[in-house]
Amino acid sequence: MIIMDPVRTPRRRPSSRPFLGFLAAFLGGALLIALAAPSSAQLFSTERGEIEVTTVAAGLEHPWSLAFLPDGRALVTERPGRLRVLGRDGDLSEPVANLPPVAAAGQGGLLDIALDPDFGRNGLIYFSFAEARDGGAGLSVARARLDLEANALSDVAIIFRQQPAVRGGRHFGSRLAFDRGGRLFITAGDRGDHSDEAQNPQNHIGAVMRINRDGSIPPDNPGAARDDWADEIWSIGHRNIQGAAMRPGTDQFWTNEHGARGGDEVNLTRPGLNYGWPVIAYGRHYFGGRIGSGTEAPGMEQPAHYWDPSIAPSGMAFYTGDVFAGWRGDILIGGLAGRLLVRLTLQGDRITGEERMLQDLGERIRAVAQGPDGLVYLLTDAADGRVLRLSPR
Repeated sequence: MIIMDPVRTPRRRPSSRPFLGFLAAFLGGALLIALAAPSSAQLFSTERGEIEVTTVAAGLEHPWSLAFLPDGRALVTERPGRLRVLGRDGDLSEPVANLPPVAAAGQGGLLDIALDPDFGRNGLIYFSFAEARDGGAGLSVARARLDLEANALSDVAIIFRQQPAVRGGRHFGSRLAFDRGGRLFITAGDRGDHSDEAQNPQNHIGAVMRINRDGSIPPDNPGAARDDWADEIWSIGHRNIQGAAMRPGTDQFWTNEHGARGGDEVNLTRPGLNYGWPVIAYGRHYFGGRIGSGTEAPGMEQPAHYWDPSIAPSGMAFYTGDVFAGWRGDILIGGLAGRLLVRLTLQGDRITGEERMLQDLGERIRAVAQGPDGLVYLLTDAADGRVLRLSPR
């Protein structure tokens, strides 16, 4: 069911700006640093000490995902369909050229981004986006080669398309993650008005997929042993997964997803399992009615953790650094409606505690990432979105 559709686009160099280049060189980069420097830092108390939050960059329109490059720069997506390079000093590039057309409407647009496990050798990146098609729109995933010098993509190929495409602009998902074998996990939402299809293992509505980096299907996927599942499907019964991460040192794929009114979930998402939506849920419909049959049903998994009322969880990362030693091994999750950062502690595969942080910041936290410096970086979901850096006081 994977549809291969290479899109070859010519390489285009951005227009040169000789005066600005001369000025930046003359000032030794001081101009860019001054533009990126925050006016002030904010201090917040946590259970493990004070943290300082500073603005690294601003002026991003609904930024969605952040991926660090080996040299300390980062890639940032903006939902309207722009990809930018964030410099080590906080400067933002012009939009990277040669992205495929993006259907930026409602919750759709340019979404997640991830580096190939061999990025240092091949320069490949992967990104998910809403794509207009016959019948409406659907989530798609593309692979491309990143030319940092030209600020452009080349060899763009779409390696996955969510089927079917449907009308509406809600619940695209989506997050991307690689396991230790280099296989790509893709999360896709139930598209809002099509939640019943999340129980159909023959399509990609409300499902997690696992594919190879070229779009082919691993032979050990659950569907290989089941006639009633499409070969690329990993798990079903999801509503709208907007946070996902591999647990370091393992192939455990952890996700979080939006509930309706309450019932946001964290799951250890295992192969061949049904996570219940919309048959079971720890929440209610927005009009107040009960969802499905309640909170339990045979053959359907219970969440590892849930929130009621909802925090609208989004970006997710395991912290592995030394800078926040008290957070090592914990899960960090951004909250949109909750306007916070959540830290979850684990013992084995069981979530044992929760700390809610940064409520006074008042920002919708879309993405969470650990930088190569061991610090934590956040994206705020706003028309004037920011890249924030967390450091210990």
